[in-house]
Amino acid sequence: MIRQMQQMQDRMAKVQTELESETVEAGAGGGAVRVVMTGTQKVVSVAIDPAAAGDSEMLQDLVVAAVNEALELSKQLAAAKMQAIASGLGLPPGLV
Repeated sequence: MIRQMQQMQDRMAKVQTELESETVEAGAGGGAVRVVMTGTQKVVSVAIDPAAAGDSEMLQDLVVAAVNEALELSKQLAAAKMQAIASGLGLPPGLV
């Protein structure tokens, strides 16, 4: 049992390292705002189409929407990777 726990910890550490380098990309406003985020929910870049910069309120809304979408995609990526570890151990879904 202790050996299984150590293997699980090793796998989780490996997944965490992978998530730091994997990215997801999300956009809003038909691509006017693009956000790239790592699997550990760190924003890597934000790209804004200069045409979207004219209306500051709209731009703020687009940035928030793109960041929220990227955050959700990043969480889904992390959950899928962690679920793969749990399924390898025979644990029920949602436990890890």
